[in-house]
Amino acid sequence: MPIDYKNKGLNLLKKGQKGIIHAIFSRFGLILLLLIIQVLILLSIFQWFEEFLPHVWGGAVLLTFIIVVCLLNSKLNPTAKITWLITIMLLPVFGVLLFLYTKSDIGHRALKKRMNEILTDTKEHIPQSQTVMERLAKDDRGAASLAHYMHRSGCHPVYDKTSVTYFPLGENKFTEMLKQLELAEHFIFMEYFIVDEGLMWGRVLEILAKKAAEGVDVRVMYDGACEFALLPHDYPKRLKTLGIKCKVFAPVTPFISTHYNYRDHRKILVIDGHTAFNGGVNLADEYINQKPKFGHWKDTAVMLKGEAVKSFTLMFLQMWGIEEKEHEYSHFLSYPAYPAENAKGYVIPYGDCPLDDDRLGERVYMDILNRALEYVHIMSPYLILDGEMETALKFAAERGVEVILLLPGIPDKAVPYALAKTHYASLLESGVKIYEYTPGFVHAKVFVCDSKEAVVGTINLDYRSLYHHFECATYLYGTDCIPDIEADFQSTLANCRQVSLETARKEKLGVKLTGRLMKAVAPLL
Repeated sequence: MPIDYKNKGLNLLKKGQKGIIHAIFSRFGLILLLLIIQVLILLSIFQWFEEFLPHVWGGAVLLTFIIVVCLLNSKLNPTAKITWLITIMLLPVFGVLLFLYTKSDIGHRALKKRMNEILTDTKEHIPQSQTVMERLAKDDRGAASLAHYMHRSGCHPVYDKTSVTYFPLGENKFTEMLKQLELAEHFIFMEYFIVDEGLMWGRVLEILAKKAAEGVDVRVMYDGACEFALLPHDYPKRLKTLGIKCKVFAPVTPFISTHYNYRDHRKILVIDGHTAFNGGVNLADEYINQKPKFGHWKDTAVMLKGEAVKSFTLMFLQMWGIEEKEHEYSHFLSYPAYPAENAKGYVIPYGDCPLDDDRLGERVYMDILNRALEYVHIMSPYLILDGEMETALKFAAERGVEVILLLPGIPDKAVPYALAKTHYASLLESGVKIYEYTPGFVHAKVFVCDSKEAVVGTINLDYRSLYHHFECATYLYGTDCIPDIEADFQSTLANCRQVSLETARKEKLGVKLTGRLMKAVAPLL
């Protein structure tokens, strides 16, 4: 009698459901309690130092001076330096200790060492075709120089012979994803920031369980913040009963650590080495508008078929291999990618790692802005900018480039929404146009420029994405889908309200105050 994988998967989900009582009296509640206790202990220690401040004032002043000098000569972003200077100025002892603790990187030194080893070992696993690079250089020297930089920063080759399909909504991606999962014969790799119980994950899980039973190597990886907030801690074991391998990246433990600052925000699905999905869509019902949340949820994704899929295969294996001693890269990269011979343009899948000094995600965005001649159209859920990114946006507009930012009309979080508003006046004065999506929340992360290049991925315009998260995206040049991306932008724009200097000045006082106060600590959020 055949196994009913659908019911088996639904039973697994049902067992995973949690209520407030379960949360309080579970591992979640215990860890939360222990973390709170540690915070209180640390605050007490800092308070103890402050009580002795009059007795050690000279030492405190000397220590603060040394830290300030070190801070000014550090590689920190200038905006972050200002934040720390304010913190240290207002709280001389507490601020210094907090800075030393944060910059000591306690909790992720092993992760950083292991990640650097993996990136070094895999840097040449996918060789760059010089023929493709030379062809891109003939088509566009600027795009070729960007491709050279991206390959220099990691194993991110530029490919041709890759078809790209653009999905303007999470629902579109979901429908196609189910079809492609059904066709899997060898392996399925899934790496997502959020996995939440519901219709979307239930349908996916049904297929994954069936494929695992057929002998397909099925692997699922999600971020530890997801485990802490949405899924039971034993979920990997539950998936194992269905034949699915599962890992949690940086699970939250009862001990305070700077490790928690680095989250896996990537969204990657790879099937058999020839098909990959990337974009902003997580595995939860709000992303397909099945569960209304902050109005209509606007998200986007792309599907790749062809040579460029190898890069997403490698990206997944790099993250999966953090705790592995044996490497499997060559085996999975040897599967045929089935080049799309008639596909136009060039594709570069790339990842951004927060454990190095190379802010790849931000620099790709800024390079597009600096080379633009006609327009740069942007969709982002958040707008928390450092000085460099704000200058790049303003300079592009001041050069006569049409720069349009399309942001949420209904926010998901009050503080990021207020922080975004603090940039409005400066951007508008330079000619940047700002629109807010009135039907709901924009979660898409899209850049499209001059009808010839675009980025679709997971990278938001905020400090979290640009400095603190593991991220990934797909850079496109001259591909068939770029007109579709621009058409979707214009269609979405038709459902937006334009922000003017007058409307920005009439913003609610509470929002203004929140934004201005929180801007001082924005890099730490």
